[in-house]
Amino acid sequence: MPEPAAESLFVDPAVRSLRSDLALALRAAAHHGLGEGVCNHFSVALPQRPDWFLLNPRGLHWSEVREDDIVLVDAQGRRLAGRHPVEPTAMFIHAAVHRIAGKVCVMHTHMPHATALTLTDLRGLDTTLSQGAMRFHGRVAVDADYNGLALDASEGERIARAMHGADVAFLGNHGVVVCGERVDHAFDDLYCLERACQAQVIALSTGRPLQPVQPEIAARVAAQTLGERLQSELFFASLRRMLG
Repeated sequence: MPEPAAESLFVDPAVRSLRSDLALALRAAAHHGLGEGVCNHFSVALPQRPDWFLLNPRGLHWSEVREDDIVLVDAQGRRLAGRHPVEPTAMFIHAAVHRIAGKVCVMHTHMPHATALTLTDLRGLDTTLSQGAMRFHGRVAVDADYNGLALDASEGERIARAMHGADVAFLGNHGVVVCGERVDHAFDDLYCLERACQAQVIALSTGRPLQPVQPEIAARVAAQTLGERLQSELFFASLRRMLG
C-alpha cells in the first residue's frame, strides 16, 4: 500500500525532477536501441531517503515511459508511491547495488554489443583499445559467474559485491550494470559504453590483431574524461530537446 509520507515526497519538486530525468533516460535508451522489450530497469535513489529509489514500472516499453509512470519503492521492493506495479525481479539487482555498492543511479541493460562481449573469454571491454573505451579504464569490474536469472536477493547481493565499487559491471553471459552519481552522467556512460563495445566487436570481426595502447595512456584519457562532465550534461539536454 502507498504510504502518505512517501506520496508527499513523491511529488516534491526535486523528486519530480528526478522522475523526469529517469523517464528521459529510459526513452533515450530505447531511442538508441539499448532496451529489450519491457525488460531491464533503471533506478535512482532519493537524496532525502537513500534507502528508497525511483524505478521504471512493470510492463511499459521504455519508449513510452513518462515522469508520471515512474514508481517509488523501498529496499524490500514495496511500492510506496506511483500508479503502476513493480516487477519483483527488478528489485534483486537494483536494491542490492544501491544498498551494498552505495550507488545513486543504477542502469541495468542487455544492450547488444556489451552483452556480446560478456559471452567471450575476456567477459567485457578492453579499456586500452578505442578512445571511447579508455574513459572506462579503472572503472570496470567483471562478474564471470553466471548463476541464472536473478530471482532472489542472494543473487543480487552476489552481483553487487562482485562490483568492488566499480562504476560498470559486465555480468558474464548476461548483460551490464552502469552506475553513476547522477542520471545524466550515468546515461552518458551507458551510451558511450555500448559504442565502445560496438567498436571492439567490429574490430574483432575483422580477424586482424588488435592494437591496444599502454595502460598509462588509457588511465590519462579516463582522468581527462571524468575531469569535466559538461559534455555528458549537454548530451542529456539535447536528448530532452529531441525526445521531449
